[in-house]
Amino acid sequence: MEDEVDRLVAAWRRERPDLDVEPLEVLSRVSRLARHLDRARRLAFAEHSLEPWEFDVLTALRRAGVPYQLSPGQLLTQTLVTSGTMTNRIDRLAKKGLVERLPDPSDRRGVLVRLTVEGRDRADQSLAGLLDQERAILAELSSAQRAELAGLLRQLTAPFDNIPG
Repeated sequence: MEDEVDRLVAAWRRERPDLDVEPLEVLSRVSRLARHLDRARRLAFAEHSLEPWEFDVLTALRRAGVPYQLSPGQLLTQTLVTSGTMTNRIDRLAKKGLVERLPDPSDRRGVLVRLTVEGRDRADQSLAGLLDQERAILAELSSAQRAELAGLLRQLTAPFDNIPG
């Protein structure tokens, strides 16, 4: 089975035989797959009236477990955005009734962000929709192939996830 990346690589090998274009065989496919995943994510979230960033914040809170709350700093760490961006996101989610701000009992100046019942329901429903989309994308692979691919991708991503700062 040939795909668009095979055609792209063949063209570069023809046009630039002096270059080793082997990395394109893997990373161009990863890039193309990321675009397809982004579309699938947007579709799954739109069915529940969520934007991708809203899903990211809501599910970070949902994964925290009961009482489904984190400090804004913990949310920053999990979603990789700036504090100004996170403040704006929390404001917008609170306005929609999906999160609420509470005083932090361990820090009089601090706040905690807690998922509301509506926020939890939307996070759960959109996660289920996302998993349906992702299962469809992976349907061509056996369980063993999915496990092998997950391990190989982990080898590539782990160094980026473990960079200090």
